[in-house]
This record gives sequence, structure tokens and C-alpha cells, in this order.
Amino acid sequence: MMNYILSFVFCGAVCVIAQLIYEYTTLTPGHITSLFVCIGSFLDLFHFYDRLIEWFHAGAMVPITSFGHSLMHGAMKQAEEFGILGIAMGMFDLTAAGITCAILFAFLVAIFFKPKS
Repeated sequence: MMNYILSFVFCGAVCVIAQLIYEYTTLTPGHITSLFVCIGSFLDLFHFYDRLIEWFHAGAMVPITSFGHSLMHGAMKQAEEFGILGIAMGMFDLTAAGITCAILFAFLVAIFFKPKS
């Protein structure tokens, strides 16, 4: 039960922060999403995001900040093994399934639905 509450608290906090940024700045949702991916990457650079995962469990793996964590985590892991070339290899290693699904489903939606503009 506590895992559900902690997950809700973390995801809710991320959403509240994003909504406050959206309401009180001129940033668009795309800017905010990119900002959160960068924040997740930055937090993983100093191994702080791993602590968030330990505290909030799956709740820290759901928001968009987790995508930045996955990118950076994979890049650092492969960079240790393959050097500078491992950075690109590692970024796409851990996130390949998610990126592939996003591209596939976006393509299918584009085929079956017509834009209004």
C-alpha cells in the first residue's frame, strides 16, 4: 500500500511542478517535456535519480524524467566499456523499445486519422 502512495506522491509532484511552469511561464508543453528529460538526465549524472527510484519505487519510473534517466544511465554504462562511442550506443540501448513503439504507433495513427488543419 505504501508503494502506491509513494508512487502517487512522486508522480503528482512532477505533474504539479509541470503545471506551475506551464501556468506561470511562457514555456510550451514541448519545452517543459524537454526540460524534464534534461532534469532526469542531470539527476542521473550525479546518481541522485537512483536514490529517487529506491525511495519512490515504480513512481519514479513513470514520469518523463525517467526517460532522461534511462538515456543517461545507458550512455554512462556503455561509455565505461566502449569509450566515447559508447555514449550513443548506450542511449539507444535502454530506450530502443520505447522509441520504436512511439514511432510505430505515431505512424499507425497518422495512417488512420486525418489532421484537421
